[in-house]
Amino acid sequence: MKGILLLNGEPYSGAIQADDAYTVCCDGAYRWAKKKVRIDETIGDMDSAGEPTNPAPKNIFPAEKDYTDGELGLSVLMQRGCSPIIIYGGSGGREDHFIGNLHLLYKAHEAGVRCIMMSDTSAIFAASGRIPLGGYCGKTLSVLPFGGDITILGYHGLKYTYPEKLTYGECRGISNICLAVDAYLEIQGTALILVSR
Repeated sequence: MKGILLLNGEPYSGAIQADDAYTVCCDGAYRWAKKKVRIDETIGDMDSAGEPTNPAPKNIFPAEKDYTDGELGLSVLMQRGCSPIIIYGGSGGREDHFIGNLHLLYKAHEAGVRCIMMSDTSAIFAASGRIPLGGYCGKTLSVLPFGGDITILGYHGLKYTYPEKLTYGECRGISNICLAVDAYLEIQGTALILVSR
């Protein structure tokens, strides 16, 4: 089953297809999501929802807790076996939360769960191994080392070449262009892929 995670960042303005998904809404995301998509579960400390949620949360967590509402929501979806998990509302807002939300992508990837964050301007995901990119033909994409260095084992259908290695903290993978429906990138290590929509 597909999972949808709704976060309290920049509201997503596009349509959200949730007919075949389990949807978890985190706290303040309820304000922008309640009339946009069916919500199966609400979660968090409920300090920013601004009103009672429907459905009511099964548990209300203390505001001073070890995990963000987004991490709690991701855990619920992963425990349910959801894959892929699509995150909406994860960008914008507080920069610390946005960077934390990027780490949710890493956490899901390390657990073997495909997870992608959608915003009005980008699709963002963590990946390793052979990464098919043909679905992004004509789009600008950036590849950044995520959690350590990456070795480029091969690629096809991209406008610009890559060096053999991208070190963590290096920005040489920004702003390539996908040119082919059979494009791919093959890497050793984990990359953060950002595709302009």
